[in-house]
Amino acid sequence: MVDKAQLLAGNAANIEEFRANSGRLAAFGDAPVLLLTTKGAQSGEQRTSPLMYLGDDADANCVYVFASYAGADVDPSWYRNLVAHPEDVRVEIGDESLTASADVLAASRRAEKFAQQAARYPQFAEYEKKTSRTIPVVALHLQR
Repeated sequence: MVDKAQLLAGNAANIEEFRANSGRLAAFGDAPVLLLTTKGAQSGEQRTSPLMYLGDDADANCVYVFASYAGADVDPSWYRNLVAHPEDVRVEIGDESLTASADVLAASRRAEKFAQQAARYPQFAEYEKKTSRTIPVVALHLQR
C-alpha cells in the first residue's frame, strides 16, 4: 500500500524541483512529466501531483495521464478529483501553465493508450500486474 504521508512529502519536493528546473525531475530521468492541479473532490482545495504523461501525436493540445498509483488497488486521489471536477484542471508542462479539461477514456481507447505507455515505460505494465483494478487513462485537453 502507498504511504500517503511519504507520498505527499515526495510530491512537495518534486513540485519544487519541477518548477525550479523548467519541468525536469531527476528522479524521472528523460520521461515526460507534468504537474496536474485538480480541485479536491470533497475538500474543494487545490491539489498538485507530478505525473508522467503521454503526448498525442495527432493533437498537440491533448496529453494522457495514467491513474496507476504504482499498482495500488485504489485509484489515486487526483483521479477521483478529476472525475468530480473535470473542467477545473490546471496542467504545467515545462514552463507553461495551462487550463485543461479531463475525459476518462472508454475501454478500447484506454487499452490503446495504456499499451503505448507500457511499451515506452515497462513499469506501467508492472503496475497493471500488481492490481486487480483496471488502471484508468485520462485525456487532458489543454487550452492554449
